[in-house]
Amino acid sequence: MKDSDHIALDLDGTLAEYHGFKGAEHIGDPIPSMLDRLKGWLNDGKKVSIFTARADKPENIPPIRAWLKKHVGQELPVTNIKRPQFTHFYDDRAVGVEKNTGRLILAKKHARRMAVQ
Repeated sequence: MKDSDHIALDLDGTLAEYHGFKGAEHIGDPIPSMLDRLKGWLNDGKKVSIFTARADKPENIPPIRAWLKKHVGQELPVTNIKRPQFTHFYDDRAVGVEKNTGRLILAKKHARRMAVQ
């Protein structure tokens, strides 16, 4: 990654455990490997925003910021809007697509599952 990269990181199921929506105040426990990765990016001076559908309602953002303060040690920008400055997306539901080709970029386990569907 370059210094100018701006990472968009999903919350539910990617940074925090997710077992179904239980209200805006409930955010699951951190997923250790992603939390460590996030902290590493921040220590390296990377820009990171939390990209979550929860942010469709402004009243859902304060609990996210509190969760980040508790587990990351700082607040981060929170949005549900795909921004042009985002260079990387980390999400448990996304499927990568090679730019300008339409070809899917899949991890092996997902490629097998998608081939069956």
